[in-house]
Formats: sequence, structure tokens, C-alpha cells
Amino acid sequence: MQPEFVLTALVVCVAPGIGVIYTLSSALSQGARAGVLAALGCAISTAVHLAAALAGLAAILHASAILFQAVKIAGAALLMFMAWSALRETGALQVRTQGPRSPASLIGQGIALNLLNPKLPLFFLAFLPQFIPADHPAPGAMMVELGLVFVALTFLVFTGYAFLAGALRARVVENETAMTWIRRAFAASFAGLGLRLALAER
Repeated sequence: MQPEFVLTALVVCVAPGIGVIYTLSSALSQGARAGVLAALGCAISTAVHLAAALAGLAAILHASAILFQAVKIAGAALLMFMAWSALRETGALQVRTQGPRSPASLIGQGIALNLLNPKLPLFFLAFLPQFIPADHPAPGAMMVELGLVFVALTFLVFTGYAFLAGALRARVVENETAMTWIRRAFAASFAGLGLRLALAER
């Protein structure tokens, strides 16, 4: 495995994005276990996007402006809903007045958030081939290998975020002022990501 690929993939995974924000919000609301489940959902959807890229669906998204726009708008709408839910103290950031969300709900929303990002399969098609030597005897197999490593790193990094947020949770959930600003910060993050996705070009 190329060290430069692992390092680059780690940088991509650590950078704040839809999956990181969702994992952090889930862990802060319900603890590290909820964050790990959220991270699992994000990793599953990353694997699905990898399969889509390898199957050529990314090329379809790139060629079809209508399909790309439809997926993009749906993803942006879901992120805006997450922002509204955070401000209303519901969903992932509800910490006191609502019972814990089920594992299926945490995983399912993580899958949905990332599946509705049409740029992920395009990212795989643009990112992975850069690390495959031109004379490699089996470029397809190596692309699968690199993609699976990326999926594994995604889960590990997001799990790290979950445990970090879970450890901090006990110190902030009883602080009403801190939780108010945290909810606002996550709402702004979801809204910003949704706006960026809505304005994204192919």
C-alpha cells in the first residue's frame, strides 16, 4: 500500500464534511456508541459510492445533468432539514427531551446523508486512479483495494471523532449555554454543507 495514498486519504477523511458533522452531532447527543453507529452508516454509504463508481454509475451521473441535479437537490434538502432539526432540538442533536434513537435510525440517516451526495462517486473516479501505476497489471483490482482502504479509513477516523465527542459530552450536555451554541454551530454546518451541495457543479 502506497504511504502517500494512506496519508492523502486520511487528510480527506479528517476534513470536516457531511459525515464528520453527522457523527459528531450523534455522539454529542447520545454518546460515543451513537456516534460509532453514525460513522458506520457513513462508511456503508461510502462503500456503495465506491461500488457505483466501479460499476460506471459515476459516468452516468457525470453525463446526465438531470440525474445529477435531482440527486444534488435531494441531498441539499436533507441537509437543510438536519439544520432545522438541530435548531428545533430534534433529531441528532436532541439530548434531553427525546428518547434515544434506534441503531437502525442512526445508521440509516448516515447512509442517506452520504448517498445523496452525487460528488462522492465522481470523487472516487478522479481520486483513486492517481495512485495506480500506468503499468499495473490489474488496475481494476488495485482500484478496488484502494477504495476499500479508503472506506476502512473513513470508518476509523469517524469512530475517532465519535469517541472524542462522546468523551466531551458529559462536560457539555448539562451546560445549557454550551448546548445552545453547539446546536447553532451544527445547524450552521448542515446548512452550509447543504448550500455548498446545492451550488455544486459537476
